[in-house]
Amino acid sequence: MADQTHVLFVEDDDVIREATQLTLERDGFAVTARPDGLSGLEAFRTDRPDIALLDVMVPGLDGVSLCRRIRDESTVPVIMLSARADAIDVVLGLEAGADDYVTKPFDSAVLVARIRAVLRRFGRANGGREDAAGPGDGGVLAFGELVVDTGGMEVRRAGEPVALTPTEMRLLLEFSAAPGTVLSRDKLLERVWEYGWGGDTRVVDVHVQRLRTKIGQDRIETVRGFGYKLKA
Repeated sequence: MADQTHVLFVEDDDVIREATQLTLERDGFAVTARPDGLSGLEAFRTDRPDIALLDVMVPGLDGVSLCRRIRDESTVPVIMLSARADAIDVVLGLEAGADDYVTKPFDSAVLVARIRAVLRRFGRANGGREDAAGPGDGGVLAFGELVVDTGGMEVRRAGEPVALTPTEMRLLLEFSAAPGTVLSRDKLLERVWEYGWGGDTRVVDVHVQRLRTKIGQDRIETVRGFGYKLKA
């Protein structure tokens, strides 16, 4: 298991859980599967997985609450699974700290692709531990009181360290590489989430809002009808 990417999969439907576990294992992942949120949290703390795949509606501790508990303790990537594409499900999961979401029923190949895309942002693709690369690697950029070390992957605001998830860091790197330039939601989906097709722009909107709370609400400007830009 040490040489494989380890997935924590929390899903209460026995058929979906067992079928998805087999699919992921065939694709080379090591999988710990749990039927409820409380046992999922225990497995997370015991096994320290590389990524968590959480269904929204699980008993004991729902997926959104479990995501919040995981995010309180770790920046490990999280993908939410939901049987509905309702805005409330999507937004609650993303606001809880999830990096992406997949709507059920899902194609197994699509799920694996989304998992690998998230892992690449974390430098953990294919079980490796490579340093995540981003635009502008190797420099220190300053935007007012915000300082972004693109080589050391560190951020400071008014001299104090800012804790970002790797997805938030990747998003900030995109903005930092082109300060003052408007980046559309579609472009950010393509560059940060590796969506080669039209995805759900709510993923971008929620992550931008989460980033704003950490680096300053006025640092990223909304350009209505076009996208977002980082104020130089």
